[in-house]
Amino acid sequence: MSTTLLVVDDDDEIRELLCDYLADAGYQALAAADGEQMREQLARHAVDLVVLDLMLPGEDGLSLCRQLQAQPGLAVIMLSAKGSTLDRIIGLEVGADDYLAKPFEPRELVARIKAVLRRPQRLEAVTQEPVVEPQVFAGFRLDHVKRLLTHPDGQTQTLPRSDYRVLRELLEANNRVVSRDQLTRSAFGRDHLPDDRSVDMCISRLRQQLRRACGHGAQILTIRNEGYLLSLAREALGA
Repeated sequence: MSTTLLVVDDDDEIRELLCDYLADAGYQALAAADGEQMREQLARHAVDLVVLDLMLPGEDGLSLCRQLQAQPGLAVIMLSAKGSTLDRIIGLEVGADDYLAKPFEPRELVARIKAVLRRPQRLEAVTQEPVVEPQVFAGFRLDHVKRLLTHPDGQTQTLPRSDYRVLRELLEANNRVVSRDQLTRSAFGRDHLPDDRSVDMCISRLRQQLRRACGHGAQILTIRNEGYLLSLAREALGA
């Protein structure tokens, strides 16, 4: 089956050029000029990945990216003329799987699309393992299908894909240190770079989630020059 991509960009020329290039690369490429057209395309087609421009009329790309988080398995690559580290971090914070600054080589976009699309295969393999029930730890409940984290007080939070993948890796490590390199590859499908703060931002947001349940024995520790460790109190391991 062919992979279906949706290009959301208000620039007619860029949108058409990208769709033509992606079609030549073997993808089924759909187009939308704004959020309304994006939702119409998603309602009519089974889309695997959205190439989403940040600067759009009406609803901007950040708002649309947040909405797309409600669709499990749908990947997002954000495009923007703003290429600063802060802009990239903000894009990843709202759930984008990758971020590409304009101008860019179309070949690089295709390479990033291929890298992002390889990740759901791993996630699908995880959910098809015998144990697919929600994971309980320290009073929390993590639904691996919906990326839904339920707090000890019953409040729920849908985690961005990157945050979910980092938390999943830390849980799978079973009280062992996980390197930034491993977390970056798992969450974003690329190697960790010296100035890359993406995983650190994921850790920061996850720490905020865990702090809301103060006293339940779960915390993420920074292990200097090694990585991160999810520490669970002994009495919380089987909670």
